[in-house]
Amino acid sequence: MMSSGVPLVQAFEIVGRGHDNPAMQDLILGVKADVEAGNSLTDALSKRPLQFNSLYCNLVEAGEHAGILEAILHKLATYMEKTEALKSKIKAALFYPAAVVACAIIVVSILMIFVIPQFSSLFANFGADLPALTQFLIDASNFFVAWWWAIFGIMGGVIFGFLEAKKRSKKVQDFLDRAILKAPVLGEVMEKAAIARFARTLETMFAAGTPLVEAMSSVAGACGNIVFENATMKMKDEISTGTQLQASMRECGLFPNMVVQMVAIGEESGAIDTMLGKVADWYEQEVDDAVEGLTSLLEPAIMAFLGVVIGGIVIGMYLPIFKMGAAV
Repeated sequence: MMSSGVPLVQAFEIVGRGHDNPAMQDLILGVKADVEAGNSLTDALSKRPLQFNSLYCNLVEAGEHAGILEAILHKLATYMEKTEALKSKIKAALFYPAAVVACAIIVVSILMIFVIPQFSSLFANFGADLPALTQFLIDASNFFVAWWWAIFGIMGGVIFGFLEAKKRSKKVQDFLDRAILKAPVLGEVMEKAAIARFARTLETMFAAGTPLVEAMSSVAGACGNIVFENATMKMKDEISTGTQLQASMRECGLFPNMVVQMVAIGEESGAIDTMLGKVADWYEQEVDDAVEGLTSLLEPAIMAFLGVVIGGIVIGMYLPIFKMGAAV
């Protein structure tokens, strides 16, 4: 809108009225009302921290002060599109196994509650000892039928407690973020994603003219991992005392040598934002490839898991029938 010469207030009116979502309309028109009342765009956005974080507001403020708001908004839009694309790739990699496991739990629950009891009543008339696997499944089914409410209640409580602890406890977040970086395959994906977010955010802040020390606080929050966040805040303290960015990155030990070398070249040539952009592009592509590899690796493993679970139940239920047929 701004690049077409539309005034800011009118642009908000057009964008706000054009949204089908009432909540989004209220949000944008509320910002418009604040700007009409004489507030700066930064102040109007800062009143809504749930929708516009500190990074967003800092970049808009830099654009307003430098008179390049249009260019900054363009960079901000590009940054957010790339960041959201990165998040969606990671979520897609995690969603598939979670969905399959959930379906497996539902199928096994149906078998335990409705199917196995039918076989159990049939086998009760055999008057012979059942195979160990069959007897185990019948006992498990009886226990499940009697205590299904407690089992699902405990599972729900554990999941809820885990999510609440992750949300409220810094120690739990720290433990999980450290553990996930050490996890096979997935840890590599999360590490590359954190490096990509670090480079992309710092590139955007540099391009907006934000001083390095000030930019590091926003970069820390955008990394998405407490390990990289703590390291970035430590780097900020070192940079404030005169240490070069590439030296502090090498000192923290989290960044590959290639990333450190690219930053060093950028510092020497005065084109650090360009180099960070190349690093971000590279690692975003790496995450994309790693997610595809992870998905292809998980598919056969999940199919094998389902085959063992469901197939084991089916075989266990038909073993007595097989034995009777062999005896005949």
